Amino acid sequence: MKSHKYIKSILLLLSPLLVLSCAGKSELTSAKQATTDYIGTHEPFAAEAIYFVMTDRFVDGDPTNNQPEQGGAHPTFNLELTGPDGRTANVGYMGGDFQGIVNNADYIRDMGFTAVWISPIVDNPDEAFTGDKPIEFGGKFRDGGKTGYHGYWADNFWQVDEHWPSKNLSFKQMTQTLRQQYGLKTVLDIVANHGSPSFTMPKDQPKYGEIYDQQWQLVADHQNVLPEQLDSTNPLHQFFRHTPDLAQLSNLDDRNPQVRNYLINAYLYWIDQGADAFRIDTIKHVPHDFWKAFSDKIRAKHPGFFMFGEAFDYNAEHIAEHTLAKNGGISVLDFPGQQAMVKVFSDPDSDYADLLGYLHLTGGPYANPYDLTTFYDNHDMARMNASDDGFIDAHNWLFTSRGIPVVYQGSEMGFMRGTSEHEGNRNYFGQAGIQMSRQHPIHQHLAAIAKVRQAIPALQRGLQLNVKLQGQQAIFYRVLQTGEIAQTALVLLNKSDQPMEYNVSDYMQSGEWQEALSGNTLRVQDSLSSRVAAHGVQVWLHNGRVQGQELQQRLTELMRDK
Repeated sequence: MKSHKYIKSILLLLSPLLVLSCAGKSELTSAKQATTDYIGTHEPFAAEAIYFVMTDRFVDGDPTNNQPEQGGAHPTFNLELTGPDGRTANVGYMGGDFQGIVNNADYIRDMGFTAVWISPIVDNPDEAFTGDKPIEFGGKFRDGGKTGYHGYWADNFWQVDEHWPSKNLSFKQMTQTLRQQYGLKTVLDIVANHGSPSFTMPKDQPKYGEIYDQQWQLVADHQNVLPEQLDSTNPLHQFFRHTPDLAQLSNLDDRNPQVRNYLINAYLYWIDQGADAFRIDTIKHVPHDFWKAFSDKIRAKHPGFFMFGEAFDYNAEHIAEHTLAKNGGISVLDFPGQQAMVKVFSDPDSDYADLLGYLHLTGGPYANPYDLTTFYDNHDMARMNASDDGFIDAHNWLFTSRGIPVVYQGSEMGFMRGTSEHEGNRNYFGQAGIQMSRQHPIHQHLAAIAKVRQAIPALQRGLQLNVKLQGQQAIFYRVLQTGEIAQTALVLLNKSDQPMEYNVSDYMQSGEWQEALSGNTLRVQDSLSSRVAAHGVQVWLHNGRVQGQELQQRLTELMRDK
């Protein structure tokens, strides 16, 4: 149960945010008179903040769908890997499901998130994989003994896996409930590069290497042969490339029109069932011409449908190619940003200047850097190994700087920090974890800054103008001026262990400024001075059209060069 002190702090937080929202609306008339637009992005999805749920490892809301006896000689439930010092990981199913997400939708919403990215929902094989070398605690790049709990081993792209729904909670019912009752959009994780593991099994296993259509008719079967041994005259082999790609996963042949139609139509179906956006797995393993055809078909029926891909690459020039219109205009997860954030927020003595290189606010390779999804860790890499203060600092940056923030389940309490995939990165979070998290300082600070972003359009879509990123201090503006609204947000970040004084005169606009978390106001003439707490954040908001020739000129340059 929450303490009265915490409830009081949340109420105090909400009050100034409501004032800010009303203040923004009161400036609509003057904003409409503006002759110049200053905006980072027109993308509607930029208003969202995303909480990433690995469904099986979140919360078991319905034990009746756990399938504890599934798999026979190759069981699929609760397959523990034991490590040193009593540490464990797991490669079996652990019970999380749609009901667990719905049961905790208020928890996600109340943290300030507006969208839930869930792992793939499609059917996966019903036995543990017997091929490859057996996976061990801390092992990498092996699939032996693992199951499809993660959802990425599809055998039928049209069917939901039996582990996720409940009697009265289909995928469609879940998305409707999240949207209508909690205001949460659903981001569906999808795969076009591969199916399930398909070869090296001692004996061919059911569903492995097989692909079925909507009526459960077999359309492809790898038949447990090596890729180079596939027969191009065999109709069941024509869904696959004859070269390996990732581990023993089947390598879908995106050049085959049947494969393209199968995948595109399947994912159109899931949009009809309530998916609001797609996160695309292994996007760089499929050629650009496929994604162009894919996005054209999707957006012909659903204009503006938002998609972002996983191109696991720290070179911005490489991942930016996916964002170009000629390649499908698909946003990406900002891996260069992830690398920089881990460096800065894991090390207390690091320098904010190390974040500058990934932003690409001007002259960068991306179609639009403001449309990128930003994050510091996920299920495919080691969780960030930072102190509580490091996580707090990371969230203060993530929810105020450019991009669409994404946070992996459990990071709101530093869950399993520093662990990789088979060391605990994907360990079960559960209802107990959620209850613990509610009292955790990381969670409380995250909720505070996420709600500030949710209330201030300038933090969602505004241009970012850096004043200082150096040492333990960061100072930057987010400016949004359109025909509907005009806001300037000044962000002050302090990642040191001591309070710090800030005096900002660069590009300062005279008038009234209000601080979002405290509700404090200042009447500013030439500079704004404030004291920011250790590991603190302040967001000062000024409503009204941009004034000052120097600021207007700098914003015009940012608009031209972004």
